[in-house]
Amino acid sequence: MVSSPVRPTGTVPIGQQISGPEVIVEQPVKGLSGLQLPPGPLFGTDGIRGKAGDLLNAPLAMEIGYWAGQIMQAQGLTDQPVILGQDSRTSGHMLASALSAGLTSAGLDVWHIGLCPTPAVAYLAESCQALGGIMISASHNPPADNGIKFFGGDGTKLASGVQANIEAALRGQSTAIASGTTWGQCYYRPELVNRYASFLHEPLLPGLDLAGMKVVLDMAWGSATRLAEQVFVEAGAEVIALHGAPDGDRINVNCGSTHLEPLKAAIQAHGADLGFAFDGDADRVMAVDAQGRVVDGDYILYLWGKRLQEQGRLPNDTLISTVMANLGFERAWEKLGGTLVRTQVGDQHVHSEMVLRGAKLGGEQSGHILCHHYSLTGDGILTALHLATLVQTLGGSLAALVDDSFQTYPQKLQNVMVVDRDRRLNWQDCTPVHQAVVAAEQAMGDAGRVLVRPSGTEPVIRVMVEAADAVLVDRWTQHIVQAVTQHLAV
Repeated sequence: MVSSPVRPTGTVPIGQQISGPEVIVEQPVKGLSGLQLPPGPLFGTDGIRGKAGDLLNAPLAMEIGYWAGQIMQAQGLTDQPVILGQDSRTSGHMLASALSAGLTSAGLDVWHIGLCPTPAVAYLAESCQALGGIMISASHNPPADNGIKFFGGDGTKLASGVQANIEAALRGQSTAIASGTTWGQCYYRPELVNRYASFLHEPLLPGLDLAGMKVVLDMAWGSATRLAEQVFVEAGAEVIALHGAPDGDRINVNCGSTHLEPLKAAIQAHGADLGFAFDGDADRVMAVDAQGRVVDGDYILYLWGKRLQEQGRLPNDTLISTVMANLGFERAWEKLGGTLVRTQVGDQHVHSEMVLRGAKLGGEQSGHILCHHYSLTGDGILTALHLATLVQTLGGSLAALVDDSFQTYPQKLQNVMVVDRDRRLNWQDCTPVHQAVVAAEQAMGDAGRVLVRPSGTEPVIRVMVEAADAVLVDRWTQHIVQAVTQHLAV
């Protein structure tokens, strides 16, 4: 734990503190610069995300910082800092400077920790008793994109209601907001990331020992480059590092958790036991075994869940995942006497359901895993370290554990461009599409399932079909896609 959140001594702040009388604004306000905002919602499933310099520019980031600071202070806490981190994108420094300007103009101190994984911001927000945390990252998106993610002082994603209040203020719909002449300070605190590194090891001590294990780490030129290799080397593993330096122009490009071919090739070339690939901000991870097989979030949940179940540490033998979880995984978990609860896509939905049910393990097929025994947010490095330890404890072979787990059902996911937002969001109102889905579900019965959902970030409808029979998957995917194309994509 970090001591009380006072201004750090021996650190020179950027700027000069000035105090003066507060002014209370009683009428609707238009923010600092009167920006024209897009008509659609700014906050998506994981904060605000868009192309840097387009939607996410310096003036908007400054307003976001200012109004986030005002709304967060309205929670009744005024002397705590805000933790600010970023991934390696070249636009990150621009957005960090603008956010800091907004936050300090709202009277808040900023502790800028620099390059770090997203879960480091979440952990430090809670352990430093901060007002909250902000991470600048677009996760697995390409280098030209960026995003702003918010965390509360408890280390969890900022509540949707608070996000809605920030957006309302950005749109000039807020009243009685204090705007005075008390300025905060910005302090550069990269040393705090070392506290997060220690936190990753602590739950596994004193028995943490990966000696003899050869591990490949694909760090995607992003946040994981800050300490993933360090954490595994200190645990005793031999590490082969891929894309291991921060490079904002190449982050996620043909590497990382969404492009696993370099990891597979390196595992084979080096005769490694296993490998892990992180996304740009290291809050998710995908694994690959020695045979080159992908071990995604479904397998990680199954293997980790089974271990916790055997230890009596999995309440009600329940795992929380999303509608994307593979049916083969669900059937296998049920054979172990467990229950799989599905939520909407998005780690915040998984977290909410875990809290509601008192569950300790949940996550997404994409490798975003939450284990509430250790952390309240998804953490790729933590997950990788625990999976490697589990493998070492159970004999040292991830491939053998995968062999003894389950077979995924064939699954096909196809995107259909639907530009009209109303049609996309209300696709259930289209009778022909609804009938196509019902026909597929009736034909496959318990041996398959259908998922149709509008994307939260793109103008597409995603059609997913999975079943024990690949022929059925192809047939009904084509049938539903044709209905969507004919009746919604016009």
